[in-house]
Amino acid sequence: MSDQLPAGVERRAFDGVERLATRGDPVYGEPTDGEWRAWDPTRSKLGAMFELGMETGLEGDDTVLYLGAASGTTVSHVADFAGPTYAVEFAPRPARDLLSAAQSRPRLFSLLADARKPETYAHVVEADVDAIVQDVATRGQARVALENRRFLADDGRLLLAVKARSEDVTSDPDDVFADVETELEAGYEILERRRLDEYHTDHLGVVARPK
Repeated sequence: MSDQLPAGVERRAFDGVERLATRGDPVYGEPTDGEWRAWDPTRSKLGAMFELGMETGLEGDDTVLYLGAASGTTVSHVADFAGPTYAVEFAPRPARDLLSAAQSRPRLFSLLADARKPETYAHVVEADVDAIVQDVATRGQARVALENRRFLADDGRLLLAVKARSEDVTSDPDDVFADVETELEAGYEILERRRLDEYHTDHLGVVARPK
């Protein structure tokens, strides 16, 4: 298993159990040890991708566009180690929690916007971001990734968590994942794929780069 963690993400012991951790203020009641806080992979698709040894290409100090930031659980960890982090969330209630998580994180920029409509935040997000992290529970997840490809640097990475039940609750998840990957290949080369079921049922983690 690869363990290529970006600078600023470490494995540290919390109550005798080794866990992923970043430095920052706690956001969701996670265990802390001094300035370090545990990163719970059962509440974070990206955390699960790290735990499963996927090679995300993140190095630390990356510029990140995070689609589907919700209340800030994962994106707060990202902003702990990354550079400028643009967090897009459409639903007003979780966006309020996201704003709270951003208060102590000067590199975290909260955007109340629809990830399916990147033209609504294109004036804010800088071009050539190092990574797009996408965790959007909506139908058309490949389309969202393709629409936002405009922001990604030529050597950047898409880190996509595909939720099968958001695409089609009646179909076999493997069929759903195959369809999403096929559509994704219109604009991306898939480098790695892995089921995240150990932490998130009926989810697929995908690492891809723009074609």
